[in-house]
Amino acid sequence: MKIVLASDHGGINLSKEIADLLTELNIEFEDIGCNCADSVDYPDYGIPAAEKVANGEADRGILICGTGIGMSIAANKVKGIRCALVHDVFSAKATREHNDSNMLAMGERVIGPGLAREIVQTWLGTEFLGGRHANRIGKVADYENK
Repeated sequence: MKIVLASDHGGINLSKEIADLLTELNIEFEDIGCNCADSVDYPDYGIPAAEKVANGEADRGILICGTGIGMSIAANKVKGIRCALVHDVFSAKATREHNDSNMLAMGERVIGPGLAREIVQTWLGTEFLGGRHANRIGKVADYENK
């Protein structure tokens, strides 16, 4: 599995924490920034990360900004992306099982590093259940393809 990791200035510290976790788990990842505390625009990082997932350069993506909201909105504009904004472990599991989310967004100003690590580990380790959930995702994809 290959992950693309991206953040804006509001998520840089949590992004470093998640990069450390991915390294510890021996999961291949590409960190596409940002790597500064200066104010940047989240679409400049969230959209390229989402494009990498959509075109198959990465299997999944993790996005971090101050709240996770901006990154998730930006990522979900890319065709084929199902980015879930998650701030608890239950939702991390549910979005993989039911929604087959291929991107995860979190907010550094909302959760701490310990919980973020748990969320990422749960999200990475949970498989899509398929079945009736696949039908629902298909309906969204059909609409997206109009």
